Amino acid sequence: MALLDALAHHHDSVSLKVLAQDTGLHPSTAHRILGAMTASGFVERAEPGAYRLGIRLLELGNIVKSRINIRQQALPHMQALHEKLGESVNLGVRHDDEIIYVERTSSGRSSVRVVHLVGARAPLHATAVGKLFLVEDGLQKLREYARRTGLPGFTPTSLTTLPALEKELDRVRRHGVAFDNEEIEQGLRCIAAPVRDDSGELVAGLSVSAPAERYDADWVPLIKQAADRISQALGHAKT
Repeated sequence: MALLDALAHHHDSVSLKVLAQDTGLHPSTAHRILGAMTASGFVERAEPGAYRLGIRLLELGNIVKSRINIRQQALPHMQALHEKLGESVNLGVRHDDEIIYVERTSSGRSSVRVVHLVGARAPLHATAVGKLFLVEDGLQKLREYARRTGLPGFTPTSLTTLPALEKELDRVRRHGVAFDNEEIEQGLRCIAAPVRDDSGELVAGLSVSAPAERYDADWVPLIKQAADRISQALGHAKT
């Protein structure tokens, strides 16, 4: 991290000697770390013995920027939906084979525990938001996901076979919303609707989670409406 800070401080490429001096690292240690960061794209070799920040940092920065923007745009709509329903409203984004929850409004009376805490992760196939992304992937990528993960189960209602998951995703495709029927946590049900950016790409899922005894299918239009408003705030023009 000290090396990244030092590289950021200099406008031009920097020699190994200067970087070692700036960070207090031994030149051999700095060289080894820079080699690892170069291999992963965080640092580039501008010329022999000189380094600069790599394009991978720009990619990650854009990801962070997009997520922060989504959170900022989504929160007012999440709070309005929360006031109408009185249940937990969650915003989830995809990272590899998992959903990461980046924002949440808590009902104060909900039994929702770990899976919907901000920063928590959950598998795609076991969550309503995750199913939205699996639909977007298409059949081939879905099969690859199933092979890669093995579709682990978490409750008796978890979808642990490819045919069962395909059938469920057909339902998601038809209705434009996804459901979690106590598949990640017993006693917890969830409805999710897609959030799209200005290019039409699925960038997040807006979901409402509630104990099974309070779940109400009549929430669907309100959740879709809130998700559409967030999409519009991100520049998506609904066709």
